Amino acid sequence: MDTDLLRTFLEVNKTRHFGKAATNLYLTQSAVSFRIRQLEIKLGTPVFTRKRGDLRLTAAGERFVPYAENILQTWGRARQDVALTDSYQQQLTVGATSLIWELESSSDWLEHVQTVQPEWALRTESLNRQQISNALLEKLVDVVLTSEPPKLADLQQFRLTSFELVLVSSEPDQDMESIAELPLVYLDWGTRFGVEHSRIPSLQRTPVLHSHGCQPALKFLLSRGGVGFLPLSVAQYWIEAGELHLVKDSPSTASELFMVWLSSNDKNADIEELVTALSAS
Repeated sequence: MDTDLLRTFLEVNKTRHFGKAATNLYLTQSAVSFRIRQLEIKLGTPVFTRKRGDLRLTAAGERFVPYAENILQTWGRARQDVALTDSYQQQLTVGATSLIWELESSSDWLEHVQTVQPEWALRTESLNRQQISNALLEKLVDVVLTSEPPKLADLQQFRLTSFELVLVSSEPDQDMESIAELPLVYLDWGTRFGVEHSRIPSLQRTPVLHSHGCQPALKFLLSRGGVGFLPLSVAQYWIEAGELHLVKDSPSTASELFMVWLSSNDKNADIEELVTALSAS
């Protein structure tokens, strides 16, 4: 399978427009159309329905999206693995959600790994929570950083650190009753956080913004106003600057960051060696 066809397919799916996909890929629109036709010939089925002003995936196209993404991920890993030089003896592919990558502790962890294993090359991948288990099982990643380890039979985990989520408001002098009048920004940290959030009566309403990223949530609170949970490490600067305010008597939520991997991974011995080195440093 020509990887250019896959990249073109995914770009058209993202933009839902042949012209925009062509611009992003530095191609002509006719070249994009040709690549999509070639892909459909190889698959033996259409992947898009084409109506004036309305470009959509077919059912086959919907099913093909995760395969295209996985093939490109695997191909990218393969290219880096075979290109390793004498300076880098091993490559470690690390996956995490965008929320986790935005935590300062994730960046610190990458630097720590490079310090204790300077001969390793690192590759990062962004995943959604639904992809984590499959990415580990299919060996698309070697390690995942997560606050909610998946339930897999041979999962290994190592606690890296903890972090705190705090309830902040764009308005000063707010308490757990007065925030019921403010727009709600919901930062989606997963099932456990969702359960705890559902136990706070004054936050039980439709969010004006439901976000999977810290920065969109933060920018919305700063520009449009509202209330919501943010990592303390993200909110601290704006609290000190007087732009955000801790809600009085609000609960804080402690969470932990784990490094998880499967013992069936080919690199298990290397990962365990890494854990030992991280523990000792």
